[in-house]
Amino acid sequence: MEYHKLGDKPCSSHLFFAILLVFVFIASFADAAIHFHQFVIEAKPVKRLCRTHSTITVNGQFPGPTLEVRDGDTLVITAINRARYNVTLHWHGVRQLRNPWADGPEYVTQCPIQPGRSYTYRFTIQNQEGTLWWHAHSRWLRATVYGALIIYPGMGRPYPFLMPKKEIPILLGEWWDRNPMDVLRLALFTGAAPNVSDAFTINGQPGDLYRCSSKETAVFPVEAGETILLRIINSALNQELFFGLANHKLTVVAVDASYTKPFTTNVIMIAPGQTTDVLITADQQPARYYMAAHAYNTANAPFDNTTTTAILEYKSAPCSAKKGQPLKPIFPQLPGFNDTATATAFTAQLRSPYKADVPMKIDESLLFTVGLGLINCTNPNSPRCQGPNGTRFAASINNVSFVFPRRNSLMQAYYQGQPGIFTTDFPPVPPIQFDYTGNVSRGLWQPVKATKLFKLRYRSQVQVVFQDTSIVTVEDHPMHLHGYEFYVIGSGFGNFNPRTDPAKFNLIDPPRRNTIGTPPGGWVAIRFEADNPGIWLLHCHIDTHLPWGLAMAFLVENGVGELQTVQPPPLDLPQC
Repeated sequence: MEYHKLGDKPCSSHLFFAILLVFVFIASFADAAIHFHQFVIEAKPVKRLCRTHSTITVNGQFPGPTLEVRDGDTLVITAINRARYNVTLHWHGVRQLRNPWADGPEYVTQCPIQPGRSYTYRFTIQNQEGTLWWHAHSRWLRATVYGALIIYPGMGRPYPFLMPKKEIPILLGEWWDRNPMDVLRLALFTGAAPNVSDAFTINGQPGDLYRCSSKETAVFPVEAGETILLRIINSALNQELFFGLANHKLTVVAVDASYTKPFTTNVIMIAPGQTTDVLITADQQPARYYMAAHAYNTANAPFDNTTTTAILEYKSAPCSAKKGQPLKPIFPQLPGFNDTATATAFTAQLRSPYKADVPMKIDESLLFTVGLGLINCTNPNSPRCQGPNGTRFAASINNVSFVFPRRNSLMQAYYQGQPGIFTTDFPPVPPIQFDYTGNVSRGLWQPVKATKLFKLRYRSQVQVVFQDTSIVTVEDHPMHLHGYEFYVIGSGFGNFNPRTDPAKFNLIDPPRRNTIGTPPGGWVAIRFEADNPGIWLLHCHIDTHLPWGLAMAFLVENGVGELQTVQPPPLDLPQC
């Protein structure tokens, strides 16, 4: 735009600035775009580990399409279900202000999209930028139905770090050499734990260390000296992961679409649902370098102990003397599978880059025990009681094992005033106090099944302490809160002490996240302001634990006026 020299008359000057302000206001809206997409969910043949499976995909792609938008943009995504399963889609980490209808968890904010039906998700990105992702939120469909959601800064706004030469989404996944829905179905029938995965993947490919996989290993060519932003997403179904890149330092600059104070590390630990943005510089000898990921296992339970790889390849890397073949890649040093010390040291370094707006006047102080349990069977020898000692596995928060409704979704029942779908008496503290991480009496191992919500006043300031338990086993449970971001103000091992532990809280620059893990045999504390009305699911993002009941939901009441009230549901919202 060309600007002319202003005249001397005050009235002309004022008029010019008034017009300019109107123009800037209009331009701010003009910069925002509306992105229309069609997601066709259907089975397609996908070959991995020597075998071809009929795999549920989006638009025939595995992983699914990458969505790229800017802060302020609107997405209109029509999901067409041509698969044989009910399905919903969740836009993981998107705030969905006043718009729970677009959030996606089945039977929570919507009834599922039935085979042959469709539903259009409409939502706007508001004051968010960074790496998020989307995935199915119906049983185990997210094993293959997922993709990246990249939110760039608004027009004219730079990154708060060195502009990278290129950006690479890195989606870490899990692969079963069978239909994942059948794996889940068998586990829910027997009451036992489901079979662990057969491979981990990077951008859908297992990598060089698995059978029939090396020809499709993901390769990322780079120029020597350039800086690259890796947008790393743990889209694995059930496993926290360690990730590293041989001979290269990783500079962490963001987690869960929130910027951090940059710090350098050799390895990251990333839980299911979390994202981590790292900068790398191609400053090593031109060669081929493995990026690799394997399990961080905190439970006394079987796990997939394989390693997935991809290759960072310098374009100037020499070939080997053998027939011009590429050099064998250099392998990174990853921590041991149970290296909690490294995982804890990594998460302890995360800080907001500025003084954070942490809620200080707490209206609701909640203590949530999170962990597994066992349901006793009247006939322990039954084929439906194949858990430990003739039981069935369960999981709970504050001894309530969450039951998803089937007659209607929670949000639709709430909006329509339909009784009998849920109650609002979720306990704010454990019903019985005990030594949560000690030797727990077997009388406390069986949770109560119910559909209980906890009601929050609009704009109430909330603190939640997640306390892991040793029932069955201690474990890192990555807890994800829909519709919100929160500050992670503290964590520790053992039982949370409300008298002494708050003195250690970081209320200055804690990291902001949407998913946070409980230290195994420990606790983690978060704070947020309940400024988004609706019903919002809180659950463990290990998908084995979700159907077992490791979930609850907050019912955040409307405030005053239209801008503090849930918007009406769309006309095409699926019915149960």
